[in-house]
Amino acid sequence: MADVQDLKRLLSRLDGRGYKAYKELQGRRFDFPTFTLVVDHVQGDPFAPPSRLRVLVPQEVARFPRALYGSKSREVALRDALTREVDRALRAVSGRRGTGRSGLLAIDRPGQQVLERTSVFIDDERVEVRFVAGLPARGRTVLGREAIAMLCDDLPRVVERALFYEHLDADALRRHVETAEDADWLRARLEGLGLVAFVADGSVLPRRSGVDDRPMVEGAVPFRAPASLRVEVELPNAGRVTGMGVPKGVTLIVGGGYHGKSTLLRALELGVYNHIPGDGRERVVTDAGAVKVRAEDGRRVACVDISPFIADLPRGRSTTCFSTDDASGSTSQAANIMEALEAGARVLLLDEDTSATNFMIRDRRMQALIAKEHEPITPFLDKVRPLYRDHGVSTVLVMGGSGDYFDVADTVIAMIEFVPHDVTAQAKAIAQAYRTERRPEGGERFGRITPRVPLPESVDPSKGRKAVKLKVHDVEEIAFGAEEIDLSAVEQIVHPSQTRAIARALVHARRRYIDGRRTIPEILDAVMRDLDEQGLDVLSPSPLGDLARFRRYELAAALNRLRTLEVRQKRSA
Repeated sequence: MADVQDLKRLLSRLDGRGYKAYKELQGRRFDFPTFTLVVDHVQGDPFAPPSRLRVLVPQEVARFPRALYGSKSREVALRDALTREVDRALRAVSGRRGTGRSGLLAIDRPGQQVLERTSVFIDDERVEVRFVAGLPARGRTVLGREAIAMLCDDLPRVVERALFYEHLDADALRRHVETAEDADWLRARLEGLGLVAFVADGSVLPRRSGVDDRPMVEGAVPFRAPASLRVEVELPNAGRVTGMGVPKGVTLIVGGGYHGKSTLLRALELGVYNHIPGDGRERVVTDAGAVKVRAEDGRRVACVDISPFIADLPRGRSTTCFSTDDASGSTSQAANIMEALEAGARVLLLDEDTSATNFMIRDRRMQALIAKEHEPITPFLDKVRPLYRDHGVSTVLVMGGSGDYFDVADTVIAMIEFVPHDVTAQAKAIAQAYRTERRPEGGERFGRITPRVPLPESVDPSKGRKAVKLKVHDVEEIAFGAEEIDLSAVEQIVHPSQTRAIARALVHARRRYIDGRRTIPEILDAVMRDLDEQGLDVLSPSPLGDLARFRRYELAAALNRLRTLEVRQKRSA
């Protein structure tokens, strides 16, 4: 096997040649004194996406204690922590070394969430790091000496600084791992506690801005649970922790504008993920089956049974197999809820600010003016309790404009100057004192949740001569073959690497499981089982370092937003 001296000689020989000469590196392995460098892919020119490389460090060199990665929860957290260490070290040495991307050294940079990624792997044998490099060139001429400095001088310093346990802050690594483990432990026990979410006392929920997900530095009010909702838990590492438990059932979050209602809901939305120490939301934990739902004007809908909410459309249009290329606010929100339920959601999260008003409420005066036989929509108000009673699906709803929901709520939390108060008793008393006299609509039962079977030919990732053509634009858009999938309204995708993995998972599902027989829930089960058993690498034939774990709900959302999707319903016998 070649060593570092062979790499230096090769790069010296390539100096001054055309850029494609770098292709001699592709598929090669080079042994350094403390690690092995693997070159998986070499870019075609200095302006192309950078080259993909890996570093393999034996554990007898790295020496990470097994206690830091001995469980799945700890392993994912340690991999996340090491990705951050490598990111810091690479940024310290990365710099322009010529034209285009020349000199770039980078790894998939995490955000505030702890996600399972393909950037770093660790086991008893070794630590593997996947990163990208812009191989240096001037114009399209190889700069061999600059490549030697980057790969043979800078890279070993990065490895030593970020991947040798003895050079890292052991307390910080342990805290990172234990914080994630505590969150996973608590999330797994919410069901037994009768909760859908937990928000620890002292949590900092506000963010710095709409584009900066770090915690607010000045002026943030630490969270303090109301006594009636305070729950005490004993975490494996942090010990005794108190906070607000959000019970199962129907929970309203009420309060005046700018008092923190949506901030609390947003924290609950992202409580399906673990957060890094210092984020402020480390102990904000939500049921893993919680899905944020909103109205989404203009989206395409493929044969969704929205009849629990909408029936008897004008001109006899079907709502048991509702399809449209341009959904309204109410039909899109109905479809989004039914698709989430089809995918297995256990909790729905809604905010009146992003909901269709006529979908959420129809008050007594409107009932008097427009008779029910002329109104096809059954408002969510009349379905939220049957949804919980019939299917066990809880709802957390931000509502500042309609007290009619007091009649159906189990718990009412008022945010007053960013502090939560349990006002359930007051809300119920008000509901008794000021009866709306509105007539419930839609019957006693929620209605059926009808699974659908995707047709294989409608899920086509090809474009032109390419059998698979994928491109991801940040977190919000996938170019899937000749189509664009708009994910801008899917609010629980937090990193572009999740979107990249979702795009590849659609291809994986199309090749293996979308066969015209399996339902969407069965397809989701199969894909997620593959990820559990084989990891994210099952989505790619070659090693990639920029994929992150996603949930089944966001995969379903992407499939449902593919504008070519065609399905047939699978009715129960």
